[in-house]
Amino acid sequence: MTWLIQRDRFNDWRGIQEDVNRIFNATFSQTEEEQSMEKMNWAPQVDIYEGEQSIVLEADLPGVKASDFSLSLENNILTLRGERRLEKDVKGDRYHRIERHYGRFTRTFNLPSTVNVEKVAAELRDGVLRVTLPKREEVRSRQIQVEVKGAAGAGQAG
Repeated sequence: MTWLIQRDRFNDWRGIQEDVNRIFNATFSQTEEEQSMEKMNWAPQVDIYEGEQSIVLEADLPGVKASDFSLSLENNILTLRGERRLEKDVKGDRYHRIERHYGRFTRTFNLPSTVNVEKVAAELRDGVLRVTLPKREEVRSRQIQVEVKGAAGAGQAG
């Protein structure tokens, strides 16, 4: 049995046009308030890696002075909180584009119980905050020497 299906090409094109409009609206039609909110809701990017002696957290904080952020540790939760301000050194505020993020930020990290919270250290260098979280001595991996006594695996005749 053969079925004949009629298509309305005008409706097909209208559907494509609606899809294109939806994509452009989602991408390009942010209001100033939405753009402002986007700039306010940012967080520094972070790398975290683990070595034998410690866990290291590195956060990108370009343009942020040490006086503009705080680092705290409470109940094994490390909190980085601060603000990157837009320096208004352009006369007349005639910006054509602002792509960098500004505003307040907060990042929190749950630390494992293996961290020695009494010896945490931090330094800010070239816009990168480096937090060193040393491991407690008792949880560091160590080689255990096995003492061998007698002839291991030797059979005895009886």
